[in-house]
Amino acid sequence: MAAKKTIKVRRVGSPIRREGDQRATLLGLGLKRANQVVELEDTPSIHGMIRKVSHLVEVVK
Repeated sequence: MAAKKTIKVRRVGSPIRREGDQRATLLGLGLKRANQVVELEDTPSIHGMIRKVSHLVEVVK
């Protein structure tokens, strides 16, 4: 069985004064606190969410 690819994402920006859909996207990614890092499955839908809030997150190696 092959291991699923994952991607680590860190929240670096604040959702204050952002649109509601951007706040919801951060919560959908599981990012609730500043500098929080989550490991997510590497799928096209996750890439789209990261692209939507690219100014608030960074991909960690």
